[in-house]
Formats: sequence, structure tokens, C-alpha cells
Amino acid sequence: MILPETMRGVILTGHGGPEMLEMRDNLPVLTPGPNDVIVRVRAAGVNNTDINTRTAWYSKGDAEDADATWSGKPLEFPRIQGADVCGEIVAVGSDVDASRIGERVLIEPCIRFADGAKQTPPWYFGSECDGGFAQFTRVDARHAYTINSDLTDIELASFPCSYSTAENMLTRANLQAGESVLVTGASGGVGSATVQLARARGATVIAITSPAKMGTLTDLGADRTLPRDADLVAELGASSIDVVVDLVAGPKWPSLLDVLRPGGRYAVAGAIGGPLVELDVRTLYLKDLSFFGCTVLEPDVFGNLIGRIERSEIKPLVAEVFALDNINAAQDAFGAKGYTGKIVLKVD
Repeated sequence: MILPETMRGVILTGHGGPEMLEMRDNLPVLTPGPNDVIVRVRAAGVNNTDINTRTAWYSKGDAEDADATWSGKPLEFPRIQGADVCGEIVAVGSDVDASRIGERVLIEPCIRFADGAKQTPPWYFGSECDGGFAQFTRVDARHAYTINSDLTDIELASFPCSYSTAENMLTRANLQAGESVLVTGASGGVGSATVQLARARGATVIAITSPAKMGTLTDLGADRTLPRDADLVAELGASSIDVVVDLVAGPKWPSLLDVLRPGGRYAVAGAIGGPLVELDVRTLYLKDLSFFGCTVLEPDVFGNLIGRIERSEIKPLVAEVFALDNINAAQDAFGAKGYTGKIVLKVD
């Protein structure tokens, strides 16, 4: 196809509230570099990262700090956010096989290659580079994975960020069949993905969530559900769990270590309950625990995720769909946490 010169999309103009998001009709459509593809975006998911980047949550100081992004690279404005993208390749760079035009793809959100160079540390799609909250987006061809599935664009857009984050944590923690895993924040996008992916590995899954969402998580594969205020030691027993996947942190964090077995593994990729926790270092070393901070995807994680989608080992969980124009309403709904799964934007 002949690419248009301009497109519709949402730009982030600075750190702050929802007013920093602006819909524009005249954003430039970039031409592909030699190793790039241009993807017509069909759907894009909403994530914690979108809001955290906008509000400068990643900064340990103020919003002007240079570390107010996912990787520490100073955020450049305006920025098109959006890490979860399902779309179709419509143009390719000179070093990319033209036969890829027309492929339906999911974009890997952890970007190791961009602007013709390897990025160290990797960038996050929609943070250090423009993402998918627009009609078209540009990405290195290595991060555009062909997907063969009967699922809709909306359903596929619910997978990339949350499910790859979950798969990465389980990969890093080396969860095995027959082991037990405790998942905090289990009703969110990453949490519900973790429940499914852990079940697909043959693990016993205990999910922490609100009572209203317990039934849904049981349907997704949780063997047991616990309320957020549960006494974990009383319910599960001390030193009873092989792996903890934590998305919450917060004041109850020490109890997560109490229920880990000696030699247990703790993986974390979120802190929605509060980023500061109290650690008794003696628990860490006397129980021989292993801690895994999980941000950068292991190289094989996204390809493995594509395979699980194509083999129908996991299923999408779309809570609500909004038009791209209604991104503020979508983020409000996301922040209310009154749903299980993902909120997705339809991009026309």
C-alpha cells in the first residue's frame, strides 16, 4: 500500500494527569529504516506502564528526573504510548523481505533493536520509542512476530505485555510441573496471565484476589483462591510454596517470604500495593531464597508465548473495549480495577 503522510493517534505531551493525552489527526507516518516494518495498528491494550510513565511513577525523585521511564532513558515528548499491539505489516525496509507485507503480527514490547542499533538496556515499546496508540507504528522487524490464530485483533492485543511479563517471571523462576506457585494481584492482566501460564506448566496455582473475582480465576485454572487480607501462613502453612509471583509488594510483603520453602524463588514485576517493603535479610539467606526482578524479557520468552497462543494453551481475557478516542475513559476504568483481565483500545 502507499502509506499516508499523516495519521490519527494519541500523544503524551508531558508528565501529569489525563489532560497530558491529546488526540491528533496530523501525526507524521514514519518511513521504515532498513530493518524496520510499518504496522497498521488494529488494536492496542492498556497497561500499568502507560499510566506509570505518564505520572512519572518510575522516578524515585520528581517528574523531571532522568529515570522517569521504564529503562532510565529520559522520556522525550511528545510520545505515542501503547505497548500491546496487534496489527498488520503494510510496509518494510530495504533489508526486510517484502513477503512479510500482509502478515498479521504481535509486537514484542521489549525492544532490543531500534533505530538501526542494539539498545542496551532494551527500550520499552511506547516509552523509549513510539508505540501503538495510533493508526500506524514502526518497529524493527525482529520484534514483529507473525501470529496464526482465529482470535480477533482485540483478543490478540490482550496478550503481548501482560502475558510476556508473566511468562518471563515463570521462566526466570524456573517453575516446574508439580510445583506450587502463589500469585498476588491475580485478577489483573499480568496476574490472570500468570494463572493460565502456570497452569499450562502443570503447576498448582494459588491466587490472591478479591472475593468477587475468585470464580473467574478458578475458571482460568487457579486451584485455590485467597482474599487479599488472608493470613498466608495460617492458610498455607509456613515454608509451603515453591514460587511466589508478586505484582503487589506493599505492607504484607514479609508474609510472602514466610510461606516460601527453603530454596524457594520469588519473582516480582509490579508494586501496586506500594514499592517500599520491609525485608529481614536473615529470612533471605537462612532459607536460601532466590529473588528475581523481572523487567527485560529473556530472549525466547515472546516466541514461546506466540507458540502457546497458536496452540490454544492460553486464552484471552478481555474485560472491556474502548475506541482510541476514549483513551481517558479506558484509563479511568483501568485504574478502578473493577475487572479481571485486560482493557483494549480498538484502533480504526
